[in-house]
Amino acid sequence: MAMSSTTATVSSTPDDAARAAAGTDPVITARLLSKTFSHGGTQQHVLKNIDLDIDRGSFTVIMGPSGSGKSTLLYALSGMDRPTLGTVTVDGTEISGRSEDQLARFRRDHCGFVFQQIHLLDSLSVRDNVLTVGLLTGRPRREILARADELFDMVGLGPRDQRKFPSMLSGGEAQRVGIVRSLIASPAVVFADEPTGQLNSEYSRVVLDLLSRVHHGGQSIVMVTHDPRTAARADRIWYLRDGSLRGHLDLPRFEMESEDRLATVNDFLAEMGW
Repeated sequence: MAMSSTTATVSSTPDDAARAAAGTDPVITARLLSKTFSHGGTQQHVLKNIDLDIDRGSFTVIMGPSGSGKSTLLYALSGMDRPTLGTVTVDGTEISGRSEDQLARFRRDHCGFVFQQIHLLDSLSVRDNVLTVGLLTGRPRREILARADELFDMVGLGPRDQRKFPSMLSGGEAQRVGIVRSLIASPAVVFADEPTGQLNSEYSRVVLDLLSRVHHGGQSIVMVTHDPRTAARADRIWYLRDGSLRGHLDLPRFEMESEDRLATVNDFLAEMGW
């Protein structure tokens, strides 16, 4: 039997009254979010008046064809890129008008990032790469050390692995380190941009299992992906085309991979014109 699902066409500002009645709490709110680039004397509208709420504790995926603005939206929501117009509020703080230094501090304290390229410092061990990020928050060293031990244990990287240098890591190990680093400061949101894009199916599953486990612990995750099987880990998928949100799919809480769940995602993508 096919899995039941809900899709909705985006046509207006999210209903804040309905959200409050349902007891949901947005960790991210974007209003009239727009991004325009100048190219060859013409204006390219990459994001167009996007209104979006992302619930705290949710696993949200953004999908769309190449050039639809997925990564631009992710970077705008996280404060890594400035919108041309509109506002973004993350964890109760509006970040749109902040200076570069303020944004850097805000990202350090409130956001975690997982990318295709992990960008670890070659001169530091795995453990020191993680601890350096954690200690920059100004939290007590004992607290950061305990958090690192907890996270390394969660991803299955023991003391020997933690003493390795980045050049000694496999792709899957590097991504696990990236997940630990993204969580060391206990961020409000983890942003992931195609985190499995360069991994084989075995390592991809390991990384996705870790992200699902983190999400089940209450972590808010926003991820961009082009892969339907990866997107099936989410509880909400937004579809972006030509810089505009066209619809979303709500899914039950992920428990295990199933062909029914993947079929539901593929049906939604076909409906959206994938």
